[in-house]
Amino acid sequence: MVMFSQPLPTFSCQLNAWATWLTCQWLMGPCEINDVEVDGGKKGVGHGVLVKRCRYLEEAGCAAICLNSCKVPTQEFFEKHMGLPLTMKPNYEDFSCQFSFGLTAPPQQQDEAFATPCFAQCPTARRKARCHNIDVA
Repeated sequence: MVMFSQPLPTFSCQLNAWATWLTCQWLMGPCEINDVEVDGGKKGVGHGVLVKRCRYLEEAGCAAICLNSCKVPTQEFFEKHMGLPLTMKPNYEDFSCQFSFGLTAPPQQQDEAFATPCFAQCPTARRKARCHNIDVA
């Protein structure tokens, strides 16, 4: 797939957005394909997927679970195995998540998604236990 994504990056971004929209709604919830900013500050037409209200994030009720079991592994998979940059931007207020195929993810130390405190509804925090760590490499 890396051979496919490098010579045809625009098509690959659009195809991956479409495939994500088509196959992942059962897990994440309703989605729509949209236009997003991509590397170089350009507009990527059809390069984005907006998850309107992520079931996974909402049900987990924990930012660390979102980051450590979804955002980071998914971004790394697309970068390393598909040769395609991906940035996922969860919105912890409305539980939406913006996928931007063709936009390189910032380092975790600079990613605002990692600056969020534990959610009030986090199951671990409610038990007065130490919450899951948000890994920042």
